[in-house]
Amino acid sequence: MDGTVLVADDDRTIRTVLTQALTRAGCKVHATSSIETLMRWIREGMGDLVISDVVMPDGNGLEALPEIARIRPGLPVIVISAQNTIMTAIRATEARAYDYLPKPFDLPDLMKRAARALRVKRRRVGPAATASAASPREAPAAGPDGDLAVTGGDCAAASRPADEEDRLPLVGRTPRMQALYRLVAGVINTSLPVLVRGPSGSGKSLIARAIHDFGNRRQHAFVVADMLDFARPEDLRRLFGQARNGTLLIEEVGDIPLNEQGRLARLLDRPEAGSIRILSTTRADLPARIREGSFREDLYYRLCGVEIGVPELRDRIEDIPLLARHFLARAQAHAATAVPGGTRLHLGEAAIEALCRYSWPGNVRQLEHAINRLAATVAGPEIGCGDVEQLLHSQPGDDRQHSEGGDVQPLSDAVARHLRRYFDLHQGALPPPGLHGRILREVERPLIEIALEATTGNQARCAALLGINRNTLRKKIADLDIRVTRGRKLM
Repeated sequence: MDGTVLVADDDRTIRTVLTQALTRAGCKVHATSSIETLMRWIREGMGDLVISDVVMPDGNGLEALPEIARIRPGLPVIVISAQNTIMTAIRATEARAYDYLPKPFDLPDLMKRAARALRVKRRRVGPAATASAASPREAPAAGPDGDLAVTGGDCAAASRPADEEDRLPLVGRTPRMQALYRLVAGVINTSLPVLVRGPSGSGKSLIARAIHDFGNRRQHAFVVADMLDFARPEDLRRLFGQARNGTLLIEEVGDIPLNEQGRLARLLDRPEAGSIRILSTTRADLPARIREGSFREDLYYRLCGVEIGVPELRDRIEDIPLLARHFLARAQAHAATAVPGGTRLHLGEAAIEALCRYSWPGNVRQLEHAINRLAATVAGPEIGCGDVEQLLHSQPGDDRQHSEGGDVQPLSDAVARHLRRYFDLHQGALPPPGLHGRILREVERPLIEIALEATTGNQARCAALLGINRNTLRKKIADLDIRVTRGRKLM
């Protein structure tokens, strides 16, 4: 990796870490804590890549992007931000940032993105490339990871209400949520139909609303239809008329009966439907429904120009503290409006741990309702572990709900969550070969160790318990380097 990188961040530690890593990779680095200094370097023609924070002491990295594009068309800018909401990704995409990463970021991931940005910059070098980059409106239509990019419109962040993030609790710093944010930001100003798939309570309708509210149709109507609206043809035609030039959201499209699906498919083929942005949500596996014959394949392809998958809350446990604090701050802000001078609450660390142990079958919606109840019922000043556990014991449960002895979720769920995190850590790249053997080894070793403890080290009883041959057990003990101790009883 070669080239000159300009780093702008008011955190000295981040500047030092990035400078060292980029220098080791072969780059020249100029680092500053000032937007003014960064802009001076850019005006002087310095740099092949910019890595900039958003909030700086003397300015805002996102607000500087249009000016950077005007001065140096084609200069890639990677935005890093501690503001881990969907709005940061939307603003970064609108302002034509090359890429966006949340803090705390994964350094190897950032280095890969920086290397890719420098390669793109080199390909653009030359008279033809310079001429084609003369206007920032002519940015490429695809982002660095193949995501769709905004195809028109200037950064409109300055004209938006200050409370917009309060209305959009799409909060998260896990890789899956950040990938979702980038995809949402990329499709906002296109006309492609979008299918948002995910479990109940995960925020599907919020994502659809964000696509409308921050896209180029936000001045027009946002119309919501559900299964009941498909019972009578005149109701459906009326909704299409109301949504003209705006957005029509079809909620839980997988629940629509087959006859009504045909009616919807025919309406989508009419010329007037071309003026409407079609969004839909589903908790169902539509490809499986197609195979079963309960969902029309032609309708699926009319609705699924882009599919956005929303993960379950249990699959992004690391976001629970962030979400819980966000919901608590919002609940207290609303309470302060109604009752000025109320007690300020905060979540204790033990309470956060209890929230993270719970399985949240109702996803983000259930977490929000739980925090609202705690905000209304706890006297304060701290929400403790006991407050959380008392509330969670009254929640509708499932076989994965935590109990007094801990989380009793099925092993397959725990393994699936572990594997998703493992794949997420590779940021789109594949893990090293041999994954099947490594995973089996990780599961097999503790299984045999615990079985040996339960049988006090008696290998004959352990082999019978596991249902394998005694010689097979001995070989596995040797291969896995398991220490056998006689006389220890687990239960």
